[in-house]
Amino acid sequence: MLASHEIERYRTLLEQQLADALEALETAKATDTGTVKLDQTRVGRLSRMDALQQQAMAQGLRERLLRNRRRLEAALDRVRGGKFGLCCRCGDELDLERLEADPAVPFCADCQDEIEEQRRG
Repeated sequence: MLASHEIERYRTLLEQQLADALEALETAKATDTGTVKLDQTRVGRLSRMDALQQQAMAQGLRERLLRNRRRLEAALDRVRGGKFGLCCRCGDELDLERLEADPAVPFCADCQDEIEEQRRG
C-alpha cells in the first residue's frame, strides 16, 4: 500500500497534469477553425481539403485532451476516495513503475491486457 506522503506526491502531480490538460483544452478551443467553407469561387479544392484535414486533426486533438482530462479527474477521485494505487477492476495494488509512468492509470497490467484482448476479440 502506498504511504500517505507518496499519495500526496501523486495527488500534486495529477493536479498539475489536470491544470496542463485544461490549459491545452482552452488553447485548442481558441485555435478551432470552425466550419470549413465550401465556396469554390473563393477557395480552391486543395485549400478546402487542407482545411478539412486540419479541422479533423483539431477535433481529434480535442477528443484526446477531453479523454485525458476525464482520466485525470477519475484518478483524483480515487485519491479522495482512498482507492488510489489500486486496480479499478480487480482491486490489486498497481506496480509503482506503472504509476510512475502514468499516475492516472486505472488498471493493473493483467487487467489492462484482458481488457485489450476483449476489445480485439
